[in-house]
Amino acid sequence: MRVPLAGAEEARAAMIGLFPEGFEEAVAGAEVELAAYTDAEGEERLRRTLGPVAAEPVEPGWEDAWRRFHRPQRIGPLWVGPPWERPAEGALAVVVEPGRAFGTGAHPTTRLCLELLLGLERTSLVDLGCGSGVIAIAAARLGFAPVVALDEDEAAVEAARSNAAANGVAIAARRADVVADPLPEAGLAVANIALPVIESLACRVRAPLLVASGYLVDERPDVLGWRGVERRVMDGWAADLLERLYD
Repeated sequence: MRVPLAGAEEARAAMIGLFPEGFEEAVAGAEVELAAYTDAEGEERLRRTLGPVAAEPVEPGWEDAWRRFHRPQRIGPLWVGPPWERPAEGALAVVVEPGRAFGTGAHPTTRLCLELLLGLERTSLVDLGCGSGVIAIAAARLGFAPVVALDEDEAAVEAARSNAAANGVAIAARRADVVADPLPEAGLAVANIALPVIESLACRVRAPLLVASGYLVDERPDVLGWRGVERRVMDGWAADLLERLYD
């Protein structure tokens, strides 16, 4: 199915709920194409949830075809990719197993967050809504410490812990509702999640700097007590470095 870029976040969230084992995503002009391997029942679930869909039979070898959509990404000294790809020589490798938790490093918002991290002082960091843990793990590889990763989805927390162990880095991943539960103090917070969530939790962040993303280029966080320091954009998405204002 295809949805306008403005509806991509909502459609992606629905796809994660319908197909937690994974789905494909590709930008097609002003739209995003989302596709899942499923049966007639799964097709009907998708149609009931998101509207008209197109279906086509899969080719032989479909079981491994999804791997073609998980390609390595190079962000400065970082190499982010799946375990079946070979890391670039001399790079700081972040190997992420695609699974039930969102985040493989390929999405523009993840890349933008990592680009902003590259230019910041290495300090303590909290990843709010960590998904698979790719940002938290990359931060640890870059020298940020200690790193705390929070997510309300237990599957995401498990994935973050597993991916951190596979990369040989220490992060503290735990389950938490970032808009309701107490947040730890840190030198830097990262929130690559939906814009309304960022706007809800910004007043609760206990850090002088916040890297925010997960929204489109024509959107900006409307958060009292913060000012924009730097903005980066890619493929219609945006990320902002925000600094807390003090009286």
